[in-house]
Amino acid sequence: MNVHSQPFRSPVEKGWSILFAVMCTTIFLFLVAPVLVIIPLSFNAEPYFTFSRAMLHLQADAWSLRWYESFFDNPRWLLSVKNSLIVGVATTALSASIGTAAALGLRQRLLPSRSLLMSFILAPMVVPTIVTGAGTYFVFAKVGLVDNLWGLIAAHTALGIPFVVVTVLASVSGLDRSFERAGAIMGAPPWMVFRKVTLPLIMPGVTAGAVLAFITSFDEVVFALFILPSPQYFTLPRQMWSGLREQISPAILAAATLWIVLSLVLMWLMGVLRKRAAHVR
Repeated sequence: MNVHSQPFRSPVEKGWSILFAVMCTTIFLFLVAPVLVIIPLSFNAEPYFTFSRAMLHLQADAWSLRWYESFFDNPRWLLSVKNSLIVGVATTALSASIGTAAALGLRQRLLPSRSLLMSFILAPMVVPTIVTGAGTYFVFAKVGLVDNLWGLIAAHTALGIPFVVVTVLASVSGLDRSFERAGAIMGAPPWMVFRKVTLPLIMPGVTAGAVLAFITSFDEVVFALFILPSPQYFTLPRQMWSGLREQISPAILAAATLWIVLSLVLMWLMGVLRKRAAHVR
């Protein structure tokens, strides 16, 4: 008797398996299709958002880096990338610092109102961004944080902190506190125990949360629409939105493709960090 034989499945079970596979494939294609379309269209030699007949026939003269050159030669696009990087890096630093401190405080399970504090911290992940953006605009308008990058950094930090808190709490949950107690017994002050013992152990979680905060900031457009009315402060998503409304140009496709490449690199980094975190545990 072959112990490795496949278990018997009725025709109904086989039918459900096939239906499930078809549904999964359809959903996957639905999610990936926009990406698969944008990338080749960004190499279109013609100023159109559709595939030309020459492109479909793979003619060499139908493919061009014209729109990438247009992207890098346009000061508005370059300024938007610069603004996005400034906001993203500042947001990442603030979110990582505040989120890590909050997570270390929340790991005390006997902390009064711990559940309530967690609800407030995680609220930006649940509340629709359009609602938060409208409220943020009215508050920031009163204190002069509209139409400058500082206001957007503050708003994006509020969005990024929950990601850091979640990832750091996940790292802290598997942390053996005997290491910290050993450091304290050896006479190390609390700040040195944190820097030499705690921080290295939770660093994968901190870095993963920081990457998520950066992706969220770099990708966000709703707050930018509310807070940044002046073109000199446009971020890349805000500039793309403006380009779609005011001047349709395939340079937007080139920007989107570069954005996709950056996202893939960051996703790869996230995978590396997850493996490292598992190895540390």
